This record gives sequence, structure tokens and C-alpha cells, in this order.
Amino acid sequence: MNVLLKFLVGMLACSGFIKAAADSKVLTFASLDWPPYTGSTLSDQGGSSEVVRAAFKAMGYEVRIKFYPWVRAIKMAEKDANTMAYFPEYSSEEVKQRCALSTSIGRGPLGLAQRKNKPVQWKDIKDLSQWTVGVVQDYVNTAEFDQRVASGKQRVDKSVDDVVNLFKLANSRVDLAIIDPYVFAYLIMHDREVSAVSSQLSINSKLLEEKDLYVCFKKTAEGQRLAAILEQGIRKIDVARIMRNYISNYR
Repeated sequence: MNVLLKFLVGMLACSGFIKAAADSKVLTFASLDWPPYTGSTLSDQGGSSEVVRAAFKAMGYEVRIKFYPWVRAIKMAEKDANTMAYFPEYSSEEVKQRCALSTSIGRGPLGLAQRKNKPVQWKDIKDLSQWTVGVVQDYVNTAEFDQRVASGKQRVDKSVDDVVNLFKLANSRVDLAIIDPYVFAYLIMHDREVSAVSSQLSINSKLLEEKDLYVCFKKTAEGQRLAAILEQGIRKIDVARIMRNYISNYR
């Protein structure tokens, strides 16, 4: 009887643990240092982090964010059972194949950094083919630009992050560098390496695109459930106000 009783108690404890895990209101997400949108040392961990956290808080959930290099953040969300999503991500056909994308958590511009002594004039994305463009590895850019890269019509040079990309630009190793202008402004203000070459760089007056930002959930029933919860939470908060207040510091 003692053995049977211990077995039953153990089973009940185990089932209680499983139920508690399933009912957990604490979610772990992966992100990267991409200020001012996300960052481990930023207030509220960045504007996009503040939006995600506020939306889930409105639905009774707590969000904990762990920061990694971008490629690892993606892999953590795909492979680690305890990491439910990564953000912020741009939408693309490839991303939609592997993610349950959320509703938009905000918007950001995508532009081109250039050297001040060699400003670039362009009208159409095809015009960029005459230059080598610096990009960050595994970042989504624009659909047309990425298609041209894939088909060999656009020369690119890949870097691990925006800082390396801008350093290459300043040293004439690339002609242009794709970057969000707010990220560019933040790095000029706060990154020592970029500040040192900032007098040589500027943002091209023509933007590539205004991009929506998303959370990329696991493409599972649970991921889709969390995406739906986030969508409900987004309706309860003012995303534009949160982002505007945060981003305004880096204009």
C-alpha cells in the first residue's frame, strides 16, 4: 500500500506540474541588440520590447526577453522548447514559411547609409545594381531587393551586424549599407566605433520602404495561439504612441 500510495502521489504531483507548465503566464522570447527597437541595456529593453510586453501584460501574461546575436535568436526560437518566439522581424515569403507571424507590433523605415563624399542618386531598385550594398546576414530587406540578390542581379557584402556594415562603408569596402535610419542615428550617438566614422556617413534621402515589424512565433498550434493572444493585446494598447515616444529620442 505504501508503494502504491507513493506512486499515486507522484503521479498527481507530476500531472500538477505539467498543468502548471501548460497554464504558465510567463513567456520567454528571443531578440537581439537592435537599438532603439530592442536591446538588453535599453530602458524597457527597447521600443519594440515595450510594445510586446505591454500587449501581453494586457492579456495577463509576463514576457521575458533573452538577447542573442541575430542568427542565434532565430535558431533559439526554432529549436529551443522554452523560447516561444523571436522579434522584431520583417515579413517575407521565406519567413512566413517557418513562422506564425503576429499582427504588426509597429513600423520602421528602411534606408541606405552612404558616404558623404560619394552620395548616391537612384530612382528604382534596379539602379542599385551598379553598387555593392552592405547587408546584415539573414536580415530580410525588401522583397524586390532580396529577389535581385538571389538571382545574382545585385551585388551584396554580408556582415554580422549593422556596426560592422557601417565600418565597411566608411572604409570604402561597400558603396552603400542597408539600415533603419533610427538604428543609424542611435549607433552614431551611442556606439564608439560608429561615432568615430560618423562624420563620413549619412542616410540617403530616398527610403527603400516603410516596414512593419512582427513577432515570429513557432509554427505550431501553441505558436498560433500566442499570436492570437498578442493580436488581442495589441488592440488594447496604443502601439503608435509607445513607439513614437521611444523613437523620438533618436531622431
